[in-house]
Amino acid sequence: MLKRETAKLLKPMTTSDSATVKNSIRVRMAPSPTGSFHVGSARTALFNYLFARHVSGQFILRVEDTDMQRNDAAYEQVIYEAMEWLGLHSDENPLSGGPYGPYRQSERFDLYREYAQQLVASGAAYPAYETADELAAMKAEQAANKLPPRYNGAHRDLTAEQRAAFEAAGRKAVLRFRVPEGEIAWDDVVRGRVAWQSKEIDDFVIQKSDTTPTYNFACVVDDHLMQVSDVIRGEDGLSNTPRQIMLYQALGFEVPKFAHLPFLLGRDRSKLSKRHGPVSLLDFRDQGILPEAMFNYLSLLGWNPGEGETQEIFTREELIQRFTLENVNKAGAIFDVEKLHWMNTQYLKQMPIARFIELARPYLLEAVPDLQAEDAYTQQAINMARERIHGIADIKDAATYFFSDNYTVDETGAAKHLTNVSKPRLEQLRQRFEALSEWNHDSIENAIRTLATDLNIKPAELIHPVRMAVSGRTVGPSVFELLAVLGRERVLRRLSGVGGR
Repeated sequence: MLKRETAKLLKPMTTSDSATVKNSIRVRMAPSPTGSFHVGSARTALFNYLFARHVSGQFILRVEDTDMQRNDAAYEQVIYEAMEWLGLHSDENPLSGGPYGPYRQSERFDLYREYAQQLVASGAAYPAYETADELAAMKAEQAANKLPPRYNGAHRDLTAEQRAAFEAAGRKAVLRFRVPEGEIAWDDVVRGRVAWQSKEIDDFVIQKSDTTPTYNFACVVDDHLMQVSDVIRGEDGLSNTPRQIMLYQALGFEVPKFAHLPFLLGRDRSKLSKRHGPVSLLDFRDQGILPEAMFNYLSLLGWNPGEGETQEIFTREELIQRFTLENVNKAGAIFDVEKLHWMNTQYLKQMPIARFIELARPYLLEAVPDLQAEDAYTQQAINMARERIHGIADIKDAATYFFSDNYTVDETGAAKHLTNVSKPRLEQLRQRFEALSEWNHDSIENAIRTLATDLNIKPAELIHPVRMAVSGRTVGPSVFELLAVLGRERVLRRLSGVGGR
């Protein structure tokens, strides 16, 4: 089923002209299939998508699955499902391919070995034969001397005889990049000028002893071969950038532009994690968050549409038209679930009722097994019920009292509003409702206000009890409108039952 669902997401490019591809703006999203799809990853993918669409470029999905111990095919499917749900349709990807595939790193190992040997041949990389115990002892010695843990370069300049001896002893080498002296600097589109001293970076591994590549090396080879022009990723990738720039330069590749997005933070301003609550994109989908609401909300986390701009609800087309990396903030962005719920509510309210009912159908059928979506009462009732829900799943509880007398009652509210004082008043109100010649908003309001005047009480002393009596709730739509929609028969029946509470 998933592959059918991802057909729109994983559509191939409309052109096979590689010259056209080479000369265009190309960005990529490169998740690893090792867990759920984090909302931070979703925000990164979204910014790549918006940037690409804004400049009529290409958006690539590449799966970085070189971690053979942690990869899980099920998590790769999660990536596709999450991006399809959010509407992030890629131009090239593992399923439909493209001119620079394959788009899974596990299918590109021969390419990485070829470029690794190129670095060895040029002297930019070298084999290192230390065992795990020797490396641990190296770090322990550094810790004892209060030095930062780093490779000490012991095998940087082995002779051919020394290498042969290690190999004869059965040792397998990793390949380490020979870090040159000097400064590595770049103009980050988001962060401005960034500079690192190479002395802060030790000779890092580019190929493991089993000949599989490390992240930084595979990433550089892929971004070059896939003609990626702009690398837009999270701030946690910042420390990888100087290593990658050195690799680009050593391989003779053109260095792409870099843009490092600010972290997503919890409300306590620490990096967003599971301790703040759900962080998986699909968890929010399952809670009833609409994809267009999540798309809109994530777009505003770390990006602003312009100084003094107060608009918060944007269509996809508006965001594509207005998005620029220059308006991405350096400071971290707070992921506020309450704000997300508020935005979701705005979309729920504005959605055509027919579409809302279709989305809500699985939940509504639990409350209304014989749901008639085309029925005027059903549409009117559900339109009213959706006013105060945060997610689609909430509609089950919000709509039940419109269709059944077996609904949840707020017991605290009932104790407050259905008292020995209010119950006789509700019986008087029931009699007046029964005598009305017309049943509509105005006649209901007039009956309530007239009775309140006759009893010398405030209208609220009737309004709150009658709402509780007919819906089991203390809040909701205008009570006059609510009673009109519920209908006289339902209202009279429920008011008659108040005495039994």
